[in-house]
Amino acid sequence: MLRTIVIALFTIVVFIGLSASVMDAIYGGGEAFPDRSTPPLMDGSALETVADLPYPPGNIAVSRSGQVFFTYHPEGRPPYNLAELVDGKPQALRFTMPEGLQIQTVLSLRIDRQNRLWLLDYADHGQGQPQLLAIDLDSREVVHHHAFSSDIAPLGSHLNDFQVDADGNFIYIADASILGLDPALVVYDIHAQTARRLLDDHASVEPDYFIPNVEGEKMLMFGVFAIRPGVDSIALDRRGEWLYFAPVTDEHLHRIRVSDLHDETLDAEMLAQRVEVFAEKTMSDGITTDDAGRIYLSDLEHSAITLLTPQGELQTLVRDQKLRWPDGFSFGPGGELYVTASALQFVIAKPDSYIQANGPFQIFRIETGATAVPGH
Repeated sequence: MLRTIVIALFTIVVFIGLSASVMDAIYGGGEAFPDRSTPPLMDGSALETVADLPYPPGNIAVSRSGQVFFTYHPEGRPPYNLAELVDGKPQALRFTMPEGLQIQTVLSLRIDRQNRLWLLDYADHGQGQPQLLAIDLDSREVVHHHAFSSDIAPLGSHLNDFQVDADGNFIYIADASILGLDPALVVYDIHAQTARRLLDDHASVEPDYFIPNVEGEKMLMFGVFAIRPGVDSIALDRRGEWLYFAPVTDEHLHRIRVSDLHDETLDAEMLAQRVEVFAEKTMSDGITTDDAGRIYLSDLEHSAITLLTPQGELQTLVRDQKLRWPDGFSFGPGGELYVTASALQFVIAKPDSYIQANGPFQIFRIETGATAVPGH
């Protein structure tokens, strides 16, 4: 699907006669990201394999009862997108789909404290209908649905990841806009079913000009298009005071007070001034937080999980080559940190045979000694 859109973009670019230098300025080029690795706090043996999977996983959410839900990454072209582990084996997610409702491409999912499993459908980069669904995990019925309007999720958008607040009132979404190049944050009011698009094109949501280099594999599609999403990593602190966010290739993790995001008296310029640079980070994808205020980030270039202390000190928690492109995080009920290894360096714009040759793909967990409400 991403491959199809990029080919279409390439065709359009050629058709309108843009030069190679212009193409490179828009979608290509970039420098090497600084290596901020430190000696890992844990050995790779601390990573416990939860499941071997036939297709690359995307994101993950673990319920308070220990149920493991995850997505197969849409770029891996799986036979089904939504999955759960039953007796340790993957199977299609069991729930009642309302008549007439269709799901296209879900990457991120979360479980809120009301025991609802939320699904975010980015609809193949806005080509279809971007939407949110919530499934009650007791009844397995869809209890909430919202279709985003085109001014909130336009063509070229990529509603990539999200967080639900503790009260189950608001959802905070990162639009990475890989193809549209118009990243932003989206704040969705669950009860009012209204959404606001914020910080469009602000420096904090725009990627820095680096090319991901994952264990020696430069992430350039067809040797031209750099895989450089806008805002992607997004997490609430466990008190619900701060929203942390960053593009994959940004050198810094940013944050903004949740209260500022809800203050509609702030215009775009005033809101932009409320954004803070919190700390330097690695090239990140997945992110989560714990009760002690620590922030966990993936380091996709070095097959590692990193840790930011409440003071912003960056440390490598664990590093191991089997942790191929750590992607989604979720704490479990016992404080275990679950992580998907999506191995996207073997997936994006690759043929099915190549993807399968680099399987199986894993979900891991690691004991961190932390506490955190599961599902986020």
